[in-house]
Order: sequence, then structure tokens, then C-alpha cells
Amino acid sequence: MGLLINNYQLHERLIIKVPEREGCINYGFYVSGGGEGWDGHPKNHFTWKQGQYWLFGNGVYPSAVNASLANERYVQVNISMSPELFRSFTGNVEGEVSPQLKHLVRKPTQKRYIRSGAIAPAMQEIVQQIVRCPNYGMTKRMYLESKALELMMLTVEEELQVKQGKHNSTALKLDDLNCIHLARNLLLGNFDNPPSLTELAIQAGLNERKLQEGFRQLFGTTVFGYLHDYRMEQARCLRRATPTLLIAGQLSVKQVARIVGYASPTSFHAAFRKKFGINPGDYLKRC
Repeated sequence: MGLLINNYQLHERLIIKVPEREGCINYGFYVSGGGEGWDGHPKNHFTWKQGQYWLFGNGVYPSAVNASLANERYVQVNISMSPELFRSFTGNVEGEVSPQLKHLVRKPTQKRYIRSGAIAPAMQEIVQQIVRCPNYGMTKRMYLESKALELMMLTVEEELQVKQGKHNSTALKLDDLNCIHLARNLLLGNFDNPPSLTELAIQAGLNERKLQEGFRQLFGTTVFGYLHDYRMEQARCLRRATPTLLIAGQLSVKQVARIVGYASPTSFHAAFRKKFGINPGDYLKRC
């Protein structure tokens, strides 16, 4: 099993040509960033975007051209698993996969299976735990391995629902998708004094219901749940090497609370503790 975490900033459009190759079972989650590609033929166009995941079975991966967007922050979690490891979870000696999942395990010469979907809230939480992994050394590997298997379990569960016709995955139209990304940018650009839901919907060109549904589908949370997570990350840090508000140590907890939009330090303390399981003052001392 392999785990790849991408976290980088592109300043120019990046185009990668990938040759035909044999691939493992693979599932990838796009936390941020997007792009487009052509699979084998220019007419076979596909896109990937924030809040989306892709599931691939093993087999032949056709040649492709992938084009990433410029001026985007890319955060992606990608997990690959050998067919032998996947079969080992069947619980029987032969490693025979159930008929509902046989399409994921094919002969190396067969074309691979592919499906995309919206990242569910439970998946989103595990992906964030992988990106923020607090452990080191051997315990880090154990932690990440367990989270990778959790993601596989949720992905397989959703795959079974899709095959049984029980999963309702309504795709967003391109115009709605652009409006939701505009709403996110407006929200984060004014995170210390955000507009109301009604104001945000008007500015983005959507009604409130579609805006909320779009945020749940793309980001796995509500509009203001997304804002809350962003505020907390501004107060803390995703990468220890990057000095941020608390880690820099140049501001008091009260000042940080005000900067991220909390008029009451008490409310900020409660929100921070609920999110990270520790008081901001204690977190600062630990760092």
C-alpha cells in the first residue's frame, strides 16, 4: 500500500503527459486545486476539482494528458493498493472478491475501472487527519496506515451503494460549481467579518439552498462550518514549519481571537478546544 500527500503551489499551468501503464487499485481525494485531462483521446475529456474523489480499479491505465491550473494551492491525498492486499480482506482462503466488487480487481491486461464522486463528510474528516498527522516515527506510519484503510472502507461502502443503486450522487453543473467557488473566495476574503448567508448567496448568484447543498457536496460541510474550520486553521497551522498566528508567538491569544473574527475570547477558546482538543494557550506553550 502506498500513500502520497501532495501539498504545493503552482505558479504556472502544468501539463503532464502520462504513458499507458499498468496500475494498482487507487483512490485519490482532492482537498484543494483542480484541473482537466484527456484520457487516451482528446474527446475523452475529464476534470478534477476540490471536494471530489476518484476510484480506480487495477488494470491498464491508458495514456493521458493532465493539465493543472495556475495560481492554485494543491492539496491531495492519494492511496494505492495492490490487488493482493485488497483480496486479503475478503476473509476466505482463496481471496475471492464478492461479485459486487469484482470490477475493481481485473487482469493486468484489462482496462481499469474508474468512477468519481463527491467527498462525503466522513471521508473529508479522515483526509484532514492524514494531512495534519500529529505523530512521528513508527507511530506516524501506524496512524497513517490505519487512516488509509479507513478511507478504503468508506470508499468501498460507497461503491457498493452505487452498484446497488442506493447512492444518490447529484453532479453539480459547471456554472453552479463556479458560483460555489466564488462564494468560498468571498467568504474567505472576509473571514473576520463575513457576509450573511443571504448576502453571500446574492453575491455568488445562487439561492441559499443550492449554496448550502453545493458546500456540503464539494467541501463536506455547511457554509459557516467551512468558515469555522478556516478560522481555526488561521489560528493554528497545518505545517509546523510555517509560522502562523499562534505559532509565531508575537500575538496574544486574545489578539488572535479578534483577528480571526471572534469578538469574545471565551467563544474562541471554546471553538479552538472543540476543534483541536486543547486550549489555545496550552497549544501555544506546547509549540
